[in-house]
Amino acid sequence: MTDGYQTTIAFTSAQMDSQDFLLEVMEEKEVTPPGVEGGGANDATTMRNVTWRTMAPKMLKTLTQAPIVVAYDPEVYNEMVAMINDNQQITVTFPDLSRLVFWGWINSFTPNANVEGEQPTANLLIIPSNMDGDNNNAEIAPDYIKLGDS
Repeated sequence: MTDGYQTTIAFTSAQMDSQDFLLEVMEEKEVTPPGVEGGGANDATTMRNVTWRTMAPKMLKTLTQAPIVVAYDPEVYNEMVAMINDNQQITVTFPDLSRLVFWGWINSFTPNANVEGEQPTANLLIIPSNMDGDNNNAEIAPDYIKLGDS
């Protein structure tokens, strides 16, 4: 892939009146997919070390936050209030139509300053939960689906 244009995001929140409504009043300007982080080191140093402190990797991984910039119509405000903290399946679709599907919630919806001659924008912050809200909050890994895979 040589261009990030058109990366989109979709939400499955039961709190939305409809996905179509949301897409009509909010459109992606910048999408930052979540990354993966190891959580730093565990100190494995003991009194038997001679010269060096020793470290070991942690066992768990963290799916990092995903900030998004959207153009929006103020009509979306009530939808955003309803979607804050609603754990849901979220899908990022990349320009090659591959997808990253993960569970998380919108942590914040922050409108930016309205400026004459510019489209109103807002910042969304998505926090991955890695918990399937439809299945007793079972741990679930993010799933990258390549075009052509099912």
